[in-house]
Amino acid sequence: MSAIITGEAVVLELRPASFAARSLGAAIDVLVTIVLVIGAVWAFATIPFMIDAAAAKAIFLVLLVGILVGVPVAVETMTRGRSLGKLALGLRIVRDDGGSIRFRHALIRGLLGVFEIYMTLGSVAFLVSLFNEKSKRLGDMVAGTYAIRDRAPQPKPLQVFVVPALQPWAKLADIGRLPDSLARRISIFLRQGTQMSPESRFAMAASLAEEASPHVAPLPPAGTPPEVFLSALISERRDREFARLSAAAVQADKVRLRLAAHGVGGHSGAFSADPSSTPGNTRLGG
Repeated sequence: MSAIITGEAVVLELRPASFAARSLGAAIDVLVTIVLVIGAVWAFATIPFMIDAAAAKAIFLVLLVGILVGVPVAVETMTRGRSLGKLALGLRIVRDDGGSIRFRHALIRGLLGVFEIYMTLGSVAFLVSLFNEKSKRLGDMVAGTYAIRDRAPQPKPLQVFVVPALQPWAKLADIGRLPDSLARRISIFLRQGTQMSPESRFAMAASLAEEASPHVAPLPPAGTPPEVFLSALISERRDREFARLSAAAVQADKVRLRLAAHGVGGHSGAFSADPSSTPGNTRLGG
């Protein structure tokens, strides 16, 4: 995973494509290109006498350049870094700063791709990509681009719960509104804490628990591990929010049913068109 800091101070975490994935994607693109070239050759072979030989060679040369350079450049420009092979492998070409590529990036890659993929039978692209940490080929180095995994697995939902020993406390605890940034950092820690070393994990849990303590009264029993407290806090907060929203939805349904029973919004009831209730026939008292 590579971290990129944008101009807005936002950290982007992008996963560079592996050498094997890039190689397989490039092989698919080369196979498609070969099929297009064979189709062009077959098309010209069927009309040998319609134009003179010099014109046929010129047209075929332009068509060949269009297939080898024009088509890849146009496809990558319009799809913002994708091609048929990259789409099949879930890859995409991006700039070194994480942004989408433009025409000039695709053009540089396309022109150098003719040399390093077709003229050298892929040997230059193979050697350069093999010894590069982001599997860049020569065209990527000159254009300032690299391939990323654009198809990432969906993150698993956060699994938190209240341990049995803390259930009596959780039912009685007064949990205030946690700051959004704090709640987000606690959720990220509970999701990714298992990847940390034990010492760093405990220190981070203790720091987050100390930040969350002013928003909870009373605090859990003494000796409660910080991570267990955070898990119970997020779990109970989630359950209470779900119960509140569910009760609000039930109450809204009851109001709608009550209004419907009184004919509000229909063609009969308090707002029905009654001739005796027109302005001309309105009486006070009676």
